[in-house]
Amino acid sequence: MRLQGAVGREYSQATKRAMSTSSSYGITATENAPGNISDLEKLLTNDVKVKVAGIDVDGVLRGKYMSKEKFLSAASSDGFNFCSVIFGWDMHDTVYSKELLISNRANGYRDLIASIDLATYRRIPWDNNVPFFLVSFLDPDTKEPICADPRGVLRRATKTAESKGWRCIAGCEYEYFQFKETPETLAQKNFKDIQHLTPGMHGYSLLRTQLNNDYFNGLFDESLKFQVHLEGHHTETGPGVFETALAYTDALRMADNAILFKFLAKSMGMKYGVVPSFMAKPWGNLPGCSGHIHVSLRDANGKSIFAVNDDQVKSGRTGAQYDDTKFLSQEGEWFLAGVLAGLPDVLPMLVPTINGYKRLVGGEAFWAPNAVTYGYDSRAASVRIISPPSVPALATRLEIRVPGADMNPYFAMSAIFSLGLRGIEKKLPLPGPPVSQLTQDDKKAGKVKMLPQSLEAATERMMRADSIAREDSVFGNDFVEHFGGTRQHEVRLWNEAVTNWEVERYLELA
Repeated sequence: MRLQGAVGREYSQATKRAMSTSSSYGITATENAPGNISDLEKLLTNDVKVKVAGIDVDGVLRGKYMSKEKFLSAASSDGFNFCSVIFGWDMHDTVYSKELLISNRANGYRDLIASIDLATYRRIPWDNNVPFFLVSFLDPDTKEPICADPRGVLRRATKTAESKGWRCIAGCEYEYFQFKETPETLAQKNFKDIQHLTPGMHGYSLLRTQLNNDYFNGLFDESLKFQVHLEGHHTETGPGVFETALAYTDALRMADNAILFKFLAKSMGMKYGVVPSFMAKPWGNLPGCSGHIHVSLRDANGKSIFAVNDDQVKSGRTGAQYDDTKFLSQEGEWFLAGVLAGLPDVLPMLVPTINGYKRLVGGEAFWAPNAVTYGYDSRAASVRIISPPSVPALATRLEIRVPGADMNPYFAMSAIFSLGLRGIEKKLPLPGPPVSQLTQDDKKAGKVKMLPQSLEAATERMMRADSIAREDSVFGNDFVEHFGGTRQHEVRLWNEAVTNWEVERYLELA
C-alpha cells in the first residue's frame, strides 16, 4: 500500500534519474557500469571470479560463477553457452509434461547464448562483494532473443514505446510474509506448523520491527549497496508481513531490481534464520501478498505522456469519457483502455501460479481485484488511476493491482505496456464506467467483466486462437505457445495432486 504524501516528489526524482542515465540498451545503467571492455577490465582488476545470472519463465534466477578470464572472453563476444534446459523444466527442475519450443529432447536440450549486459553491473555485498551481471538469452543460430527470455520480452515492449519517442517507467511494490524457519526446517516439517516471524496484525508498526531489527534494517541497507533502490519499507497487515516499495526507474531496470530484491531478501533471510515468502496466498484466512505495479510513459524531455496540460490541471480535460479520467491525458485514457481490453487474455503473465488465483477469488475482502475495473484513487479496482488532485501532474500514473508477489515482473510489465501501447495505437475507448459507478446488481447482471478464476481457465483463454496475447504487438504466437505450455504443466501437476483439504474432508466420511 503506497502512501500518497511525498510520492509525487519521489516519483519525479526517480524518473528524472532514469531519463538521465539510460544506456543504449534502453535500461538505466547501474553506478560505475562499464561502457566498454577496457572499462570492464579495469573494474575487475582485483577480482578472480564473477557471478552471472539469467531469469527463467518462473522468475527464478539461474546462474553461476565464472573465472574472470572466461567472463572477459564472453563479454568481448556474443556471450557464453548456457544450457537451454532452464527453459525446459519448471521451478523445481522437473522437465515439462510436453515438449516445448525452446528446449526439448529433439534438439538435445542444446545450449543457448547468454549475452552479458554490462549495464547491470553491481557487487553483491553479502557475498564477499563479488561482481555480478545479468544476462539475456539468445538463439544460437539467429543471435536474436529467444521468445520466452524474460528480459528480451520486456525489452521488445519498451522498444515499441521508444520507437514513438517514449520511455516506459515503472515501480513495483512487494508484500511478503516472513517465517522463523530455514529451508531445512521447512522440509523437516513438510511445510506444516510454520512459525511466523512475529504475531498479530500490525500494519505500519514501528514496534514490531524492533523484534528483528537487524534483519528488517538489513533488507533496506543491503538493497542500497546492491543498487536496488527502495522508496519505502514497513510492516503490512498480517503476522510477520512486510511491504517494500522499489523506487521508480525505467521498466527494464525496475524488473531487474524486482527480481534482485527477492534474491536479496532470501539471501538476507538465510543470514538471520528467516524465510521470506512471496507466495501470493499462503493462508486462506489472511490477506494475500500483492505485487502492485505502477506505470507511466515519458517523452525525451521527461514529460509525462499521461499528464494533462498545465491549463487543465485545475479543472481537468474536456472530452474525458468519465470524471475519473478527466485528469488523465487522452493518451493515458487510451492506454488505460488498452490494458482493460486485454487484461483477461494476458492474466497468466500477471498471475502465473495456481496459488495466485486464491488471492483473487473473493478478493474484494482483501482489496485484491478479480474483475476488469478501474477508478480514480480506488484500491477496489484492478487499475487505480493516480492523478491530480491527489498528486502533481508529473506523477500521474496507473497502478495495476492484479499481480501478486509471485509474478514474474518482466512478463507482467511486458503485458501492461504492450496492452497500453496497443490501446493508444487503436485509440480504444474505455469499456464502461469506473468502479465507483458499478453496483452488485451490475455484477450479477453480467455488466462487470470478471477475470478468469483459475490458472487453467486463464491459460485456456490466453491460448485461444483469437487471444489478444497472440498479436505480434503483444506477445506473439511463439511466446504464447511456450509459456502457455509451461502453465499447462503447472495445471497438470495441480490436478494430479491430492491435498490435505481433500483427505480431511473425504477420507472418513465419503
